[in-house]
Amino acid sequence: MAKADQTEIRARIVIEHPVRDVLHSLQSGDTDILDPKRSKAGEPLAFDFPLRVAPGPKFFGDQVRREGPVRRFVYIRIGQSAGDHSSEWSRRMKIDVHDTPQDLLDRAMAGEGVVELTVNGTGKDGSPACATVKVVGRQIT
Repeated sequence: MAKADQTEIRARIVIEHPVRDVLHSLQSGDTDILDPKRSKAGEPLAFDFPLRVAPGPKFFGDQVRREGPVRRFVYIRIGQSAGDHSSEWSRRMKIDVHDTPQDLLDRAMAGEGVVELTVNGTGKDGSPACATVKVVGRQIT
């Protein structure tokens, strides 16, 4: 799809309850690490990135990965995958963006704010969440 048919919006992933002192980063492209940060006291981590939206809606951008004809997601790298080679963890979170409600996309395209997706950063066993992580909150900020 031509870029002329796409509208760039701002998106943010907020990781609530990340495991303390574990490095997290956005994945850009297939392997690049972007904006690495860690939570010292369990405070939320936020990652901002541009997201291009086309009718459908369809999603594009350097952080957007695809699986099949519809599914689009963003990876958050964790531990060694985020560049901390001394970490005991080497994981990625897969956060779906394709199911973002149209009303939030419309508001972001109208310049009303940032589409914010919130996930829980700690798995049931107390280790960093990984694989497909359920979005627990969606809003415009």
